[in-house]
Amino acid sequence: MAASPSLILSRRDLDFLLFEWLDVTGLLDRPRFAEHSRHTFAAVLDLAEELATERFAPHNKKADATEPRIAPDGTVVLIEEIGQALQAFAKTGLMAATFDEQHGGMQLPTSVAKAVLAWFQAANVGTSAYPFLTMANANCLIEHGSAEQVATWVEPMLAGRFFGTMALSEPQAGSSLADITTRAEPQPDGTYRLFGNKMWISGGDHELSENIVHLVLAKVPGGPSGVKGISMFVVPKILLTDSGQLGERNDVVLAGLNHKMGYRATTNTLLNFGEGVHRPAGSPGAVGYLVGELHHGLSYMFSMMNEARIGVGLGATALGYTGYLHALDYARTRVQGRSVAGAGPVAIIEHPDVRRMLLAAKSYVEGALALGLYCAALVDEQATATSVLAREEAGLLLQVLTPIAKAWPSQWCLAANDLAIQIHGGYGYTRDYDVEQFYRDNRLNPIHEGTNGIQALDLLGRKVPMAGGAGLRLLLERVGRTIERATAGGDREDGGYAGYAAELQVAVDRIARTTATLLTCGDTALMLSNATAYLEAVGHTVIAWLWLDQVLSAGSESGAFYEGKRAAARYFYAWELPSVHAKLDLLDRLDRTLLDTPPEAC
Repeated sequence: MAASPSLILSRRDLDFLLFEWLDVTGLLDRPRFAEHSRHTFAAVLDLAEELATERFAPHNKKADATEPRIAPDGTVVLIEEIGQALQAFAKTGLMAATFDEQHGGMQLPTSVAKAVLAWFQAANVGTSAYPFLTMANANCLIEHGSAEQVATWVEPMLAGRFFGTMALSEPQAGSSLADITTRAEPQPDGTYRLFGNKMWISGGDHELSENIVHLVLAKVPGGPSGVKGISMFVVPKILLTDSGQLGERNDVVLAGLNHKMGYRATTNTLLNFGEGVHRPAGSPGAVGYLVGELHHGLSYMFSMMNEARIGVGLGATALGYTGYLHALDYARTRVQGRSVAGAGPVAIIEHPDVRRMLLAAKSYVEGALALGLYCAALVDEQATATSVLAREEAGLLLQVLTPIAKAWPSQWCLAANDLAIQIHGGYGYTRDYDVEQFYRDNRLNPIHEGTNGIQALDLLGRKVPMAGGAGLRLLLERVGRTIERATAGGDREDGGYAGYAAELQVAVDRIARTTATLLTCGDTALMLSNATAYLEAVGHTVIAWLWLDQVLSAGSESGAFYEGKRAAARYFYAWELPSVHAKLDLLDRLDRTLLDTPPEAC
């Protein structure tokens, strides 16, 4: 008897997106990926599904119910299954999936690796956060650190012996990094001593690894004010001896754990640096090592944050996707009510409104997965394309799409989780069913790595105007190519792709005009006041584009899978794309409601 389809992710959809739509096997001609084959890509996807199913998913509910706590000796206590799962993950080598062979890596394409890692995010987002943060930390050090720092810190991280964090926010500053007060005082030996507090640090303390490597943003006294004075430092939990062995404890102290609505398997911490609880030899303070040049820390951190933002979008997608699969399974098996024709009782999937919710969720999660993997493919293109122009265009597109790739899935895949609860009815609101936890876990993602409002400001205030608007023009040109393909294919009897193309073209033309209106209004505050509406309009248009591109790739293939793709696209064009015009109408009016409403009136 055939095994039941996974409720974690759809392997069939991943295969379609990677091999039929993105054609990742085309990357095999490039030197970096020459040792791979479609067989190796499939094998690592198989490995991910197996490990996620057997080691990550089983303790997801237990980790949620058993929150991290601080023991009397100051250590963090977690359920043992978390450490066991992470040890198994490290043994596979997946920590180094995309890294160079010289660092012990597999040199997998980013597009394949992101599909692989999505299995773990969907199975247990809290446990998977530890290695994912570590990979981002390692990437940042490889890009900006010294050869000694890479050898000292990156190699143990990729082996799973050390884990890593990014320590940006502070209690009083939040996302306003210009206002951080953590200071780094230079020492005669070339190191620094850090003093300050960091808040909301995921994975900031635990006993899951031999060491924790914090990448900390701080200011050196006498440097420029604001963000121009920020530098980055490696601050390990435990210092190393001259021979590279674990030595004395650094002055990094866990001051408290934040108790969250979801994501509970990941410790979320308040850390104090240099408060004197631990006193390394020499001057007071936590020992830190400068990464790169002084006062360049924010630009270094943004390379890590951009990776993290795409990762947050894929994490939101994975949680929305698994919620949709659970709801679909429930709707097919739950018998309740009668059909409009009076037959029954029937499975609830027979009710049109349940199918509405399922199609909405399907269009969100499968559309978001396409967006995340498309962005991952752009990373591959930027790194390995044979022409300079192709690499430059990939980088430009990636910059424009990053705020969308973070914000759109974290808004709309959360909506899919909401629908999954609704499909379950009263049962969905209880802890007996997984969909309740998926919603709580996913609710963090609209906040994580820069709120969606910050992503909106980034898109309209930075990414769209950069290089004279070149990034947005390139994006709209790429959408135009898909429109041309759909138009050339003619119209289908079911309303077809030429009809979709025409609707998409109207949205694209309107975005171009509305963008020009906003950028030339002469009032930056007014332009940015409605940035969220702009992000939502552009995001929905991008997803509509990717749906059209997917169904074009599906062609006339038959079967339930392809019919599902066509049904989801049909839903998105009928129910979702029209909402773009209400957002653009608001933007075209240069509406001042948000600017003119005094705080006391809110």
